[in-house]
Amino acid sequence: MSSKNKRCVNATRSGSVLASDARVADNFFTRLIGLLLSAPLKTGEGLVIEHCNSIHMIGMKFAIDVVFLDKKGQVVSLLESFPPGKVSRFYKGAQCCIELPPGAIQNSGTQIGDVIEVSSA
Repeated sequence: MSSKNKRCVNATRSGSVLASDARVADNFFTRLIGLLLSAPLKTGEGLVIEHCNSIHMIGMKFAIDVVFLDKKGQVVSLLESFPPGKVSRFYKGAQCCIELPPGAIQNSGTQIGDVIEVSSA
C-alpha cells in the first residue's frame, strides 16, 4: 500500500468505513484513467479522484458507487451502482469523489450531508 492510499470514513455515521484502502487520482493521467484498467473493486477498496465534480463510465465493465464531496468533506451527491456507459451530471460544489464497490453507500449508511474524512491509510 503506497503512502498515497487513503482511508475514507463517514464521521457522521459513527466512523463507518467506506474504504480502508483507496488509491488516489490526483494528476491528469491518473484522473483520466481512473478505474478503466482495474478489476472490479473489492470491499474496502476505492479511488479518490481529486478536483472532480462529475464522472463518466465510458469503457468501464462494472458498476460502482460514487460519493461526491465538497471542500469540507460534506457529501453533496451519491450515485449507487452507477452503470457502465453512463455519464453523471455536474455536481455544484463537488471538489472530489470517491469511487467504491457497489453496496458501499448502503452498507455504510452514507447520506447527503454526511461528513467524510479522507486521511492517510
